[in-house]
Amino acid sequence: MSNHLHLVCRAKEGFKISNVIRDFKKFTAKQILRKIETEPESRKDWMLYRFEYAGKFDNRIKKYKFWQEPNHAVLLDSNEMINQRINYTHENPVKALIVFNAEDYIFSSARDYAGERGYVNVHVVK
Repeated sequence: MSNHLHLVCRAKEGFKISNVIRDFKKFTAKQILRKIETEPESRKDWMLYRFEYAGKFDNRIKKYKFWQEPNHAVLLDSNEMINQRINYTHENPVKALIVFNAEDYIFSSARDYAGERGYVNVHVVK
């Protein structure tokens, strides 16, 4: 989705999911902010101002706050729950009327589940 992210993931043995999500958010924020700062973007000043403004209210933030708090984590403790969440995630852009078919949304793992190649390496759960 253009303004949020759905992620079904798990941490490897010996790792905490909270640390994985923390590191993911830190890495992606740095990469995206670097792109905004260096690539031609008509809304660059506006976006950076919004991220900087959000960061002023959090003492942990040095300059920009990219990700909102909190995460909406859901424990998926069965294959049925995992499949429900994956289907919900795939149908999100369809319900938002962005695409007609879930696999048409280019940033979705629905492409991988439909036998197409997406932008991210996805481990398909069946």
